Amino acid sequence: MAKKTSTKPATAEEITMDDIFGAGGLLEKAHPGYEYRASQLEMARAVEEAFAKHRHAIVEAGTGTGKTLAYLIPAIRSGRRVVISTATKALQEQLFQKDVPFLQKHFAPNLKVALMKGRGNFLCLQKAAQLEGQPVLKDMEEIDWFSQIRDWSHQSEFGDRGELDFLPDDSDLWHRLDARRDTCTGKKCPDFDRCFITRMQQRAAAADLIIVNHALFFADLALKQDDFGSIIPEYSAVIFDEAHEIEDVASDYFGRKTSERRFDELARDAEQAMRMAPAGTVGPALMRKTSRLKEKARSFFEAFPEREGRFDFPPAERAAFRERHADVYQELAKALRGLETELAALPARTDELNAIARRSAELRDDLAFLVESEEKGYVYWYERKGKNVFLTATPIDVSAILRERLFQQFDTVILTSATLAVGRKFEFLRQRLGVELALEKVLDSEFDFQNQAILYIPTGIPDVRDASFVNKASQEVMRVLEITQGRAFVLFTSYSQMREIYERVRPRTPHPTFLQGTKPKNVLLKYFMETRNAVLFATSSFWQGVDVPGEQLSCVIIDKLPFAVPSDPVVSARVRAVNEGGGNAFLEYQVPEAVLALKQGFGRLIRSRRDRGVLVLLDDRIARMRYGSVFLESLPPYTRTRDVADVERFMNESS
Repeated sequence: MAKKTSTKPATAEEITMDDIFGAGGLLEKAHPGYEYRASQLEMARAVEEAFAKHRHAIVEAGTGTGKTLAYLIPAIRSGRRVVISTATKALQEQLFQKDVPFLQKHFAPNLKVALMKGRGNFLCLQKAAQLEGQPVLKDMEEIDWFSQIRDWSHQSEFGDRGELDFLPDDSDLWHRLDARRDTCTGKKCPDFDRCFITRMQQRAAAADLIIVNHALFFADLALKQDDFGSIIPEYSAVIFDEAHEIEDVASDYFGRKTSERRFDELARDAEQAMRMAPAGTVGPALMRKTSRLKEKARSFFEAFPEREGRFDFPPAERAAFRERHADVYQELAKALRGLETELAALPARTDELNAIARRSAELRDDLAFLVESEEKGYVYWYERKGKNVFLTATPIDVSAILRERLFQQFDTVILTSATLAVGRKFEFLRQRLGVELALEKVLDSEFDFQNQAILYIPTGIPDVRDASFVNKASQEVMRVLEITQGRAFVLFTSYSQMREIYERVRPRTPHPTFLQGTKPKNVLLKYFMETRNAVLFATSSFWQGVDVPGEQLSCVIIDKLPFAVPSDPVVSARVRAVNEGGGNAFLEYQVPEAVLALKQGFGRLIRSRRDRGVLVLLDDRIARMRYGSVFLESLPPYTRTRDVADVERFMNESS
């Protein structure tokens, strides 16, 4: 007798990842363009297992895997409040506006999702009200912008600066209107209930999924460390997309930093708070304190050398600096104390003036730490960019901080990216981030790299350190561009070499050329995508997070293996720490870092199953040095050649 088959629909608990992601599964039925991908199903199973077993997981999932749905669906089914942290605000928006609505429609109609960004992205209603009618707007253009912002503030649901397409990125007006914590009076603010930050936090408190970016996540984690409260509501699990970036972001937020700009902002906000205080509250003596603060800050930062770049500022050098410039340093600290003393002496202080006093004390503490501290866990350095000087203390090793504050506090942390493994292993990542135990997956790509891409390493080019390298490299770039008919990114590890090779190639190629730095990044990318046979010369900001589909980008040329600049203060300190700990910093830190960067750069080329193209590395150390094998083992299985004729044949097959 045949077994009776049940027609009762499966419950949510009975539905498996195979039922959702498998061939003929629920995703395929819900999305007409969906294609079954074995790697996506494997990732979804791994993420579901991590949630079920309360474990961490590390998953390298290349472009084309469909990793977003592979982590979102298990996260939703976990029944836990999960934070999704992305590398950029653009990826946040994509998740919130595209992927989440699809899941709400087909899989989770009751799912509540909140998007959270840093406070500087939102309008402060109180500041807007205070600025109205004040004679502080610079010109008619600012007056017009302010009028549009005021009208928009009455209609906007989110108050997000990203909605303002008319306001330039570098507008100083927005900085006078944003909702930074520095100037917030919290529940005492008359606009607290209508505040866009309040509304964002209310939505997050009620959400199942909270979508943030890495900067906000680690700003929040650092606040928790310092007992200042938190930004993100309580959660039990975290998923980091583009997780290869979190060491650098965490280093920023667990370090300390100051600049002349920060002093100017304090003085400006103090003057604004004084103007808004009740009549008779503030006398001229207090106004003079803010002018004195700006003057002393200018003198202090002018004491730093005029050379541009990032420079080490170790204890011995800081001691010498304090001795040489004792007067300007002490006068600046005195100006901060004077502002605090004058504020403390007021018979009645507004909440805004109390906030100014608190910020002044915090700034004075940071200044003393950056100039005087000898705490050995940090590398101390300064950077000059034009007229701006930044003083910074960066943790040399954030692994212990992340182990304690992140991986031991939350039982499920998922790390995913297209570039996490070195030689198909995660040892380097686990060491840098402090991950002790995790489920690990390196997923096979959905792309046929053997047939879709050819990696060309030219012969006859001198060592990258040789003076003749630039001339020979320029000739090779021109030869490859002729074969590919432009349609290329030429990516560099330094601005100077980019400009030098660009100046040699530009007059000798018939193809339209664009140079990073001549226009904003998004404008250059738009020009490149809209211009036939274009060539873009660029540096690090185009190595990742840039997607140009189709034949418009058919070639990526990289000048050198992307080793970090050894003289950079942070890199130098980390190299020294590994060597002093008995390790080999070159093989254990510098090579793995460069491997991941090269994977990111080459990853610009093949973005879909239809893409084909040429990858060129002008640095033959990958072929002749022993460590080159680590790079080659970590790259996808491209067809490789050292003969340019193979490149020509490959491109002819593509046309």
